[in-house]
Amino acid sequence: MEKNEIIEKYKKEEERLLVSKLFDKINAVKKQNKIQYTDFLSPIELQILKKVLNLLQYKDYVIYGGVEEAQRNLIVLYPNKLESIFKNNQFDFNTICNTIRITNLPEKIEHNRYLGGIVKLGVKREKVGDIIVDENGADIIVLKEITKFLITNLQELTRFKNASIYMVNLNETIRKEQQFSELKIIVSSLRIDNIVSELAKTSRNKAIQIIESERVFVNYENEFKNTKSVNKGDIITIRGIGKFVIDDIAGNTKSGRFIIIVKKYV
Repeated sequence: MEKNEIIEKYKKEEERLLVSKLFDKINAVKKQNKIQYTDFLSPIELQILKKVLNLLQYKDYVIYGGVEEAQRNLIVLYPNKLESIFKNNQFDFNTICNTIRITNLPEKIEHNRYLGGIVKLGVKREKVGDIIVDENGADIIVLKEITKFLITNLQELTRFKNASIYMVNLNETIRKEQQFSELKIIVSSLRIDNIVSELAKTSRNKAIQIIESERVFVNYENEFKNTKSVNKGDIITIRGIGKFVIDDIAGNTKSGRFIIIVKKYV
C-alpha cells in the first residue's frame, strides 16, 4: 500500500500528520542507515502507528517507554544491520531518553502539576513520557534533547524551588503499579452506548452523542458504532471522562441486566 493511500485513510488532520511523520522516519532510516524514533506517543497514537507499520509489513522497530506498562511510548525504528542488538536487548536507550528525578519536596505534588510546570517552560507534551509520582517527588521520563534544559530550568519554578533535580539511569526509574478505583455498573446490554452512559454518568442519548463526537475509544481505537458490544478485558477511553478496563462481567440481576465490574485508571 502506498504512502498517500494510507494517509488518506485518516480523516483527522492530526492523525494524518502523525502518520506522515512516521513515513519520514522510515525513509530516514533507509537513506541514512541510522536509528530514528518518534516523540512519546499516547496509547491511541501508538495504536494508529502500529496499524500503519503492520500494513507496511515493517518489522524493524521496538516500542519503548522507559518502564514496564508505560502509558506513553516511543517507536524506535532501526536499520536491519542493528537487528541483533535490539533483539538481544543490547541497545542503550539512555542515548535517546533519560529520567529526571525530582526529590526532597516538602509535600506530595500531583501528576498534573509536574506536567503543568514542564509545559509552562515551553516544552511540548510529546517530548515527555510517563511521570511517576512518589511521596516526595517524581521520576519524569523525557527525550534526551530536553534533559539539560529541564534540569536547569525546573528549579526556577516556585513549586520546585528547594527540590533536588538530577538525572538518573533509566533502569533506576521508580517502578510503581498502576492504581485503579473499582466500580460496579448494571446495564441492560453490553452495547458500548450503555457502558458509556454509566461510566460518564449521563443519559443514553447523551452517551450516543459522545460516541458520535469521536470521544470514545475501545482498545485505543476510535469507536463510532453505538451498537458495538464490549468484552471482558476491553479498555475503554472516554475523552474528558477517563480510562477504564472491563475487569469482569460478573453475572446477571434477576431482571436479566448485566453486572459489570470496572476498574478506572487513577
